Amino acid sequence: MAAMSEPSGNTAPRRWRGWARRPDGTRLAIQVTGPRTAPALLLLQGQANSHAWWDRLRGELSRRWMTITFDYRGTGATELTPEAYAAGAPPWSTALFAEDAAAVLTAVGRPRADVYATSMGGRVAQELAITRPETVGRLVLACTSPGGFRATERRTAVRRDLASPDPDVRLRTMIDLFYSPAWVAAYGGYDGVPRDLLGDPSMSAEARRRHLEVSSGHDAAGRLSRITAPTLVMHGIEDTMTPAVNASTIADLVPGAKLALFSGGRHGFFDELSRDVTPRVVRFLTER
Repeated sequence: MAAMSEPSGNTAPRRWRGWARRPDGTRLAIQVTGPRTAPALLLLQGQANSHAWWDRLRGELSRRWMTITFDYRGTGATELTPEAYAAGAPPWSTALFAEDAAAVLTAVGRPRADVYATSMGGRVAQELAITRPETVGRLVLACTSPGGFRATERRTAVRRDLASPDPDVRLRTMIDLFYSPAWVAAYGGYDGVPRDLLGDPSMSAEARRRHLEVSSGHDAAGRLSRITAPTLVMHGIEDTMTPAVNASTIADLVPGAKLALFSGGRHGFFDELSRDVTPRVVRFLTER
């Protein structure tokens, strides 16, 4: 990893940026925040999002951990070569993204880390914990699903509104799926709501299509019993993007997993309810 320090003021955690090169030539953009001597925490964001997904939450976590993020293929500053899109190239999948995550940990010199993963990132983390158990210390899975026949999918009406040809309808649908009406009102309406979780606007249509395939193609239900990392599964009870029953399914399938459900939370519950959720994550990651 070629990393350089960045000015961050006298009180903010220090930040570094760097790269991890993959066999197909892809250069994954890496962001590291917090003390380099602290325990490592890998943060994995949702579908069609860069590391900016974590901007509102990372500061608190970086006081205790060296937090590590990277921009998924097709997002942020990650650089793709033509080979990554070429016919015959490995299809994008949670398995491929998990290998990317393992490469990032190696690149920053932390081949093992705790993992806090949300939405599609939770699917990637499942693959990482199953196929590369040596890389995962403790595991937090939020607003995600096991995939396959054990997954409970969103309703047809939600799918229809997300696919609307009207961009305003799509945006309002996304905001309503992530946040409660009280949250929207607190920001003065839809135009004022933070959009950190609502997608990377720099993505190409092809990259968005591939990210959708990564999420929809995930199926770990039959292998979740192989996870050996201590696991906390969290979900917002009112999540209709990824219904909360998926959390119970995962917790039943992962040996010894703990389950935490948050009343009033939607798909972005870990952001909207961060005053309750983040301390719960901290307690789990630091308990021994």
